[in-house]
Amino acid sequence: MTTYLSRARQAGLAVGTLALLLTALPATDAAGAPRAGGPSWCPAVAGHRVDCDTIRRPVVTGRPELGTVGVSYAVVRHSAPGPAKGTVAVNPGGPGEVAIGKAEEFAGGLAGLLDDHDLLLVDPRGTGRSERMPCGVTDAEYRFGTREQQRDAVARCARTLGPRAQGLTTAATADDIDAVRARLAVPQLTLYGLSYGTYLMPVYANRHPERVRSIVLSGAYPHDFDPLARPSAQAVSLALHRICERSVPKACDGEKAVRDLATTTARLRARPLTVAIHTDGRTYRERFTEGKLANLLYEAASRGVGMAPDQPSLLGSVPWALDRFVKGDTAPLRRLAQEEGASGSTEDQAAYIGVVCNDYRKAWAADAPLPVRWAQYRKALAGVGQGGFGAFSGRGFNEGPTDGGDVCISWPRENTARPLPTDLEMPDVPVMVISGDLDANTPDANGRAAARKFRDSAFFSVRNVGHVPELEQSGCVTQATTRFIRTGDPGDTSCFQRVAPIAVTPVGR
Repeated sequence: MTTYLSRARQAGLAVGTLALLLTALPATDAAGAPRAGGPSWCPAVAGHRVDCDTIRRPVVTGRPELGTVGVSYAVVRHSAPGPAKGTVAVNPGGPGEVAIGKAEEFAGGLAGLLDDHDLLLVDPRGTGRSERMPCGVTDAEYRFGTREQQRDAVARCARTLGPRAQGLTTAATADDIDAVRARLAVPQLTLYGLSYGTYLMPVYANRHPERVRSIVLSGAYPHDFDPLARPSAQAVSLALHRICERSVPKACDGEKAVRDLATTTARLRARPLTVAIHTDGRTYRERFTEGKLANLLYEAASRGVGMAPDQPSLLGSVPWALDRFVKGDTAPLRRLAQEEGASGSTEDQAAYIGVVCNDYRKAWAADAPLPVRWAQYRKALAGVGQGGFGAFSGRGFNEGPTDGGDVCISWPRENTARPLPTDLEMPDVPVMVISGDLDANTPDANGRAAARKFRDSAFFSVRNVGHVPELEQSGCVTQATTRFIRTGDPGDTSCFQRVAPIAVTPVGR
C-alpha cells in the first residue's frame, strides 16, 4: 500500500505507507542515550532540535553468524518548555520507504502536535540512513518488467540475500522500533500507520502490547487480507462510478466508464500494447498488459487523490482515456502509463521484496514445492465466480500487484522467515482507522476489516480522497487525527464528507 507525501518511488502497494507514533519520548542525558545533534546526515527542521543515532541489530535473531545491521533514527524535539507529552514517529510505507529524509515534510504535516510532542523517524533496516541489504533488483527493473521477469527478479533477489533474507520481515522491523524505544527509555508508544504501516503497527502492538498507548491506521488493510485482491479490483469500478457521479459539471457516466474498462481489459488480454517508459536516464519498453492496467488503476490512480482536487490527475483522466481507447485511440492511455512510469528509480528493492515475500498472505502454502504452489494458486483463481474481480479477469488483475498475485511464487522455502500469523491478538487500546472512498489500493472494505481486529476502534471513510486521506488539502483529516492522539477522541468529523470532488476530464471532448 504505497506512499505518504512526496517520495522517491518504491515499487509496491503500495500497498506502501507506514507511520508510527511514539509517546512520551523524554530528552535524557543517561548513559548510552543519544546526543544532541549527531551524525552529518541528521536532518535540520526549523524551530526544533533534532537528535540522531544508529543502533546495531541482529539480522536474524538467534543467528549471530548472519551478522548485524544498523538501524538509524532521528528525533525532532518539541518546541515548548518542559517534557514532551508524547512522540509522533512516522515512516512513509512501502514497505521500504524512508522517513528520516522527509523530516521537514512530516514535521509540517504534524505541526499541530510538535509544540508539546516529539517526532521520531526510523528508517527500516535496509533503507535510507539505515544499513542497506541490497539484492541487485532496482525499482524500475522490477516495475516495468513482464510478470515472468518480476518473478525471476524475486527469485534472484532471494538467491543474492541467501539466509539474510529471513531478516527482512515486518516482525524484525517492529522489534527494531522497540529497540529504539528502549534505547530512548520511552515507556509507551502511540502507533500511527499509513498504508503498509497499518500492517506493521499491529504487528508491533501484538509483539509489544504493554508499550502501546493508542493507534491510528490510515489507508488500512488487515493481516488476513484477500491474497487475490478482490476488494481492490472491485474498488476500481466503484471509484469510476463515484468520480463521474460527483463531477461538476457532469463529465462522464460511471456505468459507461466501467463498460469501457471491461472492453479495454479484454482487448489488452488479446493484444497488449508496447509503451516506451523514460525514467532514470533510460528507456524501458514496457509490455502494457491487463495486469499493467490493473496496477495503474488500483495503485497509481489512487495515490495523492485529494491533494489538489481542482487540478488534473491520473484518476480524473481515466474515464476519458478508456473512452478514447475503446474508440481506437490508444494515445491517452499510453500517456498515462508514461507519466506514471517517469517516477521509476534505481533504488534497490530488497527491503520491499523481502517483506512482501516473507510476510504477505499468499494463495498457496509457503512450505509447498513450486509445482504444488502453482496448482494451489490456479485453483484459487478458478474458484472465484464471475464478476469477482469487477471489470478484470482474475489472472489479469493478479498480474498487476507488485506485492501480490503470483509474484512471490518462486521465493525459496529455505530462505523464508517463519510465517506471520494472520489473526494477531491486539491490546485493548483506542484505535482510529481512516480510508479514502476513492482509494482502490486500500479500499474502505479493507479498512473496515482492519478496524474489526480491535475492541475499541472507530472507522471513518473520507469522501473524495484516495491513498492516504491525510493528503487532502483542507487539513480536516490531520486535525482529527491530532485530536485523537491528544484526547482519544477525533471530535467532529463531519468535514470528512465535505472534501471537494476531484476534477474529471470530460468524456467526448
